Amino acid sequence: MFRPLFVFIGTRYTRAKRRNHFVSFISLTSMIGLALGVVVMIVVLSVMNGFDHEMRTRVLGMIPHATLETGQPINDWQALASKVKQNPQVLAVAPFTQMQGLLTHEGKVQKVLLNGIDPAREREVSIIDKFVLDGSLDKLAPGEWGIMIGDKAAQKLGVAIGDKLTFVAPEVSVTPAGMFPRMKRFTVVGTFHVGAGEIDGYLGLTNIADLSRLHRWKADQVQGVRLKFDDLFQAPRATWAIAQQLGEQEYYPRDWTRTHGNLYQAIRMEKSMIGLLLLLIVAVAAFNIISTLVMVVNDKRGDIAILRTLGATPGQIMAIFMVQGTVIGVVGTLIGAVLGILGALNVSAAIAGIEALIGHKFLNADVYFIDYLPSQIQAQDVYMVCGAALVLSFFATLYPAWRASRTQPAEALRYE
Repeated sequence: MFRPLFVFIGTRYTRAKRRNHFVSFISLTSMIGLALGVVVMIVVLSVMNGFDHEMRTRVLGMIPHATLETGQPINDWQALASKVKQNPQVLAVAPFTQMQGLLTHEGKVQKVLLNGIDPAREREVSIIDKFVLDGSLDKLAPGEWGIMIGDKAAQKLGVAIGDKLTFVAPEVSVTPAGMFPRMKRFTVVGTFHVGAGEIDGYLGLTNIADLSRLHRWKADQVQGVRLKFDDLFQAPRATWAIAQQLGEQEYYPRDWTRTHGNLYQAIRMEKSMIGLLLLLIVAVAAFNIISTLVMVVNDKRGDIAILRTLGATPGQIMAIFMVQGTVIGVVGTLIGAVLGILGALNVSAAIAGIEALIGHKFLNADVYFIDYLPSQIQAQDVYMVCGAALVLSFFATLYPAWRASRTQPAEALRYE
């Protein structure tokens, strides 16, 4: 019957006596500090989740999960694709041919990785269709010498649909008049925007038959095949196993971990390290409750002595102050969780608004792999942050509550 009474007293003790408002102020600041720590941790972890998600869906949706190549052009890629598809982890296979070079237009130059594709097959292994701004992949017809480039490259070169570009290959042609670089005129048939500077600025798409001719191969010869897996994290092991099973010809497997694996691992590691550092901020805010409760104990020494003389046990006195500290922790955590979720849901729009207001991009596509701040809330992160804050708050109440339980009534009432 006494338990509800001591819970009530513990909640009332979150406020000090009227003559000592400083203790109430300290209690409030402890609650605010804990709430801010939770807010910051939820927002930052959501942003890291956003980077992780965009990396997996956008960047890794555009680049190959894995490729199989040989030292020579492949004559019958359809037969190779049928063998590769026997692996149950492979969802789709598409041919590709690549060539690096330069794009020029009216004196402007842009480096490019020209990727020859089969438009119908490319849709099975890539998400490029989701990011087409103008034109269509179907415009990349064989013999038309069409090209689709990122909006960033188009802006730098000053071109639009229908304009002509000159592709300069890193080879020379020997003629009676001397050696000249190999060049070919392309027509811009479309632009795309993925949001990744590496792709929007340096990737060009053309028909695979046209690029094979530029390589001086037969129209049906390709450089290799691109593989899409149901689980991209299984790509390294599965690609190696497929290459070993093919056997009759040596194929060189290459997967996304060789080109973007370090970046992805860096994002995952940064999330763990930043989460740990922010948890220390929450810990500091939680342990401010110790100083708050110590001051409350000093402020309430007379009340503690009266409760002891009325028959309260040291354990009950300890429970009173543990309830008080827990109330501070619960309220601060709940406020922080609500504000943190709201902040994580709106941080992308807020940053975009600030960028538009001041006319400056915080994330430059020339430096970062995306040019905007993503955010994705994950329930397990919110639970983890709130749980950690509550646990730390609870442990922070133990010493002051124990100290209150050791108060001797005679000593406390001597000068009252």
